Order: sequence, then C-alpha cells, then structure tokens
Amino acid sequence: MRRRLLCLAAVLAVGLAGCSSGPLPGNLAGRSTHGAAHAAATSVAPTVSRPPEVPLRAGERFVEVRLPAAYTPTPPTPTATDDYRCFLLDPHLATDQLVGGVDIRPDNAALVHHVIVSRVEPAGLAQAQRLDAADPGDGWTCFGGSGIQGIGVNLDDADWVGAWAPGGGERVMADDIGIPLAAGSRLVVQMHYNLLAGSGTDRSTVRLRLSEAEGSRKKALDTMLLPAPVELPCRENRTAGLCARPVSVADVSRRFEERPATADLLHLLCGPVVPGPVQSCTRPVREKGTIRAVAGHMHLLGRAISVDVNKGTDRARRVLDIASWDFDDQGSIPLEKPVRVGPGDTVTVTCRHDQGLRDLLPAFAGQKERYVVWGEGTTDEMCLGIVLLTRP
Repeated sequence: MRRRLLCLAAVLAVGLAGCSSGPLPGNLAGRSTHGAAHAAATSVAPTVSRPPEVPLRAGERFVEVRLPAAYTPTPPTPTATDDYRCFLLDPHLATDQLVGGVDIRPDNAALVHHVIVSRVEPAGLAQAQRLDAADPGDGWTCFGGSGIQGIGVNLDDADWVGAWAPGGGERVMADDIGIPLAAGSRLVVQMHYNLLAGSGTDRSTVRLRLSEAEGSRKKALDTMLLPAPVELPCRENRTAGLCARPVSVADVSRRFEERPATADLLHLLCGPVVPGPVQSCTRPVREKGTIRAVAGHMHLLGRAISVDVNKGTDRARRVLDIASWDFDDQGSIPLEKPVRVGPGDTVTVTCRHDQGLRDLLPAFAGQKERYVVWGEGTTDEMCLGIVLLTRP
C-alpha cells in the first residue's frame, strides 16, 4: 500500500529537492489561480519561468543523466490518457555523495505532467534491472510506484531525490543540507506523460549538484509524504453512472491496474469516507526532525492546500498555506524559521477541490462529470503534502 501511495504525483511535484536559496516562489503570495493550468491541460505548452541559475558552490560539481533514448509515450489501454514510465539511470558514483540540488529538464514539456527521481541502493539494483529487462524497450510501466523493493515503502522517509512539476527548476538547497546518495547507487526516473496535452517523443535530462559526503558537515535531508483522500461528489447530488463512488473507483482501478484502489487504501491511513470538497489527513510524527521546506501537489480541480503542525492545539503552526492553487507553480517553499517536530506532534495536510473548474478548463471538454477520487491521471485528482526535514 505504501509503495503505491508514493507514486505521485506529484508530487510533485515539485522542485522538491530542498530549500531554495533564491526568492520564494510566487505561490507563497497566492498569485495566479488557474490561468496557467489552462495551458498545461491542453496542447499548448505552459510558459513558466525557471528559477535563476545558481553557480556551483565550493566542493560542488554537476552530473547529468539522460533517458537512454527518445521515448514515445503510449497509453496502456485504449481509453487511457496517461503513461507512467520508469527509467533506470546510472550517475556513476564511485564514492558517497550529497545532493545539493536537482534540476529536472523535460525535453517535451507539453507531454510531461510530473517527474519523480528516486534512489536505488546497490542492494536493490538487481530487482530494478529485472523490471527493466522484463518490459520491451527502455524502462518499464510503473503506475503506482517503481515496483522496486525499498523504493517508496516508507511515507515518513521516502527515497526521493527530487521531483519536477510545472513551476519546477533547480531548487538549490541551503549549504548545510544534502540528500545522501551512496556509492554505486542508481536513479529511477518516473515520468508521468499526459497524452491529452501533447504528442511526440521525450528524452528528458536530470542534472545533479553533487559534493563528497566524506568529511562533510551537511545534514541529510529527508522527505515525508502526506497523502490525503480525494472524495469530491458530483454537483446537484447526482449519483448515476460515474457520479456513483463505486463506479468511479472501479474505473480508476481499471485504468491504472490498481487492486485494490488507492482511493480505498488511503482511508486505512486517514479515516472513513466522508464525501465533500475539503479532505484532510493527520499523521503522527515518529522521529525528531526540523522542517526546512514544504510543498503541495494537486491536479486541475485543486483550489487550496495547506499543511499544519499540531493543528487544533495551542501549539499549532501552519507551515504551508496556498490559498489559490496554481498547477503551474508547485515549487517547494523554504521556511524562514525552521520548525522542530518530534514524537507527540502531528502533521496535517488539507486540500480543497472544486467540480466547477471542469466547466472552465479545456482538459475536461467532452468529459462527463464524475465522482472524483485519488487517481494517477491528469484529469483525476490528488492531495499530497511534501515535508522536507533534517534529523538530529
């Protein structure tokens, strides 16, 4: 269950690699609503400005890895509009490294919905190679996660190295933190291609900003993932066809070969099904840590997302507050004052979605309204908080 919950999106999302040393992304001020998302959901590639280039700092170097060849995304079923493909890439690491920034550069931005880069420790390499060899062509189909033992099995300490979604670019970390990469590690690059938005081929590139781990005083940066359900009913209390939750869940399960559906598994983590536009999930903090940056991920029906520490108590602290969701601006937001957490604390993600947006966005043209649940497709939905933190 946990491996599938890490697929995301989105996560995504997200220039998630760490704490930006540059200006805060515009979504902190709650700027655009959905204008940019219109372009992202159609055949017109969004025009999103990249963060400014940051020169290499003392001891750093760049290492680039690229998809092995141009890949042509194809739907796994005749009715599907999304292709998730994982590629195993080798950054040729002879010694232990620390990642200080990840710059994911989509080759065909009209096609790419999001990208997640995970690490594969040497012990997991054989399994990754078997998956790659079993699927014709480069890479393998990977809805719901890479399928590699150890990748995405722990929501409290995900094996993410970085991610990209519209608004992404290299988010350079503060110079006192880094993501560990052991010698001999490989990367799994999960590409989510949105076939509603474009066509053609893609050969995306991942550029790592690396420094030697030995002798470094940097702290390791971990990723905590906070998925929450999406349970958005049809308007006017309609319940026929895809407006019935069981029918909608079955459709998502069929399209993404989920048995059982993530939409149902999430309620084992977050509580019973309560339909409505606002959903949340609260999880306990199990280890001491210091939150350095936060991000959120939703799709096109998203309106707002927040992340709170100790919500509803006298120790409450809001660490993410995006009151006007912009699909094309999902960069991680560094905290001006890092927040310490530990056992006894909780972290809550809350999302608000809106069926009315389907009347405004070209991506939904010709599609019948449906009961919306968590799904991997561009016109499905997600609710995901991403918390980046260091441990003592």
